[in-house]
Amino acid sequence: MLTELSVTNFKSWVEIPQMRLAPITGLFGANSSGKTSILQLLLMLKQTVESPDRAQALTLGGANVPADLGSFRDLVFEHQSPPTLSWQLTWNFSKPFTVTDPATGDEQFPAVHEMSFGAELGEGKGGRVIVNRMSYELAGHRFSLAHKGAGGTAYELQSEGNGFEFVRAVGRPASLRAPVKCYGFPDQVKAKYQNAGFLTDLQFAFEELFAGVYYLGPLREYPRRNYSWAGAEPADMGQRGERVVDALLAARQQGKKVDPGKGKRKIPLERYVADWLRRLGLIHDFRVELISSESNFYRVRVRKSKSSAPVLITDVGFGVSQILPVLVLCYYVPEGSTILLEQPEIHLHPSVQAGLADVFIDAVERRNVQIIFESHSEHLLRRLQRRVAEEKIDPESAALYFCEMDNGRSDLRPLKLDLFGNITNWPEAFFGDEFEEMAAMTKAAMKRKVRGA
Repeated sequence: MLTELSVTNFKSWVEIPQMRLAPITGLFGANSSGKTSILQLLLMLKQTVESPDRAQALTLGGANVPADLGSFRDLVFEHQSPPTLSWQLTWNFSKPFTVTDPATGDEQFPAVHEMSFGAELGEGKGGRVIVNRMSYELAGHRFSLAHKGAGGTAYELQSEGNGFEFVRAVGRPASLRAPVKCYGFPDQVKAKYQNAGFLTDLQFAFEELFAGVYYLGPLREYPRRNYSWAGAEPADMGQRGERVVDALLAARQQGKKVDPGKGKRKIPLERYVADWLRRLGLIHDFRVELISSESNFYRVRVRKSKSSAPVLITDVGFGVSQILPVLVLCYYVPEGSTILLEQPEIHLHPSVQAGLADVFIDAVERRNVQIIFESHSEHLLRRLQRRVAEEKIDPESAALYFCEMDNGRSDLRPLKLDLFGNITNWPEAFFGDEFEEMAAMTKAAMKRKVRGA
């Protein structure tokens, strides 16, 4: 799980210092306040990890990637020249992370539960993105790869803390080539140093972290009358929720179930999602059914109430198709995953927006997932506050932020949540000025009454 993020010079953010990330992390604020950019930074790293191009420091866009950021100068604050960008990420492990010496089988360092990765990037010849420095920190050690001299193309390996030193192989020069992407040590490391093989483990840990990051965008597909499925097992719902039916059918075939709690039988994912739709007051139940045994076409049948006849999902309220990918994603991805959501409340009734908070709390509790979302929903926030007051969630399990723009710069304000669910530093006009609206309405009503007298 991601636990902390620091960023410098990313889009409208001059700096985000040590932003705490919790199991439920919510970003609120006006349009164009910078909250989506925080998700885009994580998406940029994910698509970089997944890119086949080992020589490209960052993958900033392209086909089928969620974050299309343009050029390097486009994503750097105020397109500064020369452009520089840096970040630091910290995450923890569900199981202790160990580094083993392949020669002896012994652990090179004590098992750790947390690791950090940081990088500073700039622009090289021809506008190519280059890594000035990258480093991993764990168990009091820092292992870095940095430019050897200003403007050079050679890099050197560095170790800081706890007395560990890299041992050079006999007769081999110490200069190294550029990192693999923005986070990997070059392959030469193993040949040039006798005890540097473990650095590959650090790189794999970073890749494993982002392999467990899943994203759902704000613009989700309209429901269809028929869906085709040829047995695919999607990793997620797709950026627009277009693979949600594939995921439901794959989960059914695999027998995926959700553990509802101690002493209760596990429930098939499809039924668990249907239960949530009923609890949210949207429909009574739904079923993905095969149209014909001779085809691979399916349809989604929905019952709006216990006594109503089944109808197609296209014939019920639009909100069902919009929330369905959110629900399925929370219970479909592997346990321990990190889920990024943009405007999960879009097209939903206020009461359902509030209910989303309960979905998030349940998914975090049942499946140990982390949910990072950006939202405009006061109802979602209020429900989270209520659950803190009711002791359904610990305040430390939620990190809530207000993003605002000030003179062209984004500013991040942590919302301080006390044990009673109160936000003790509520920003002015957070969701608009409700008192001003009520006062204006009362004033207008009095004027009309005077005119009518």
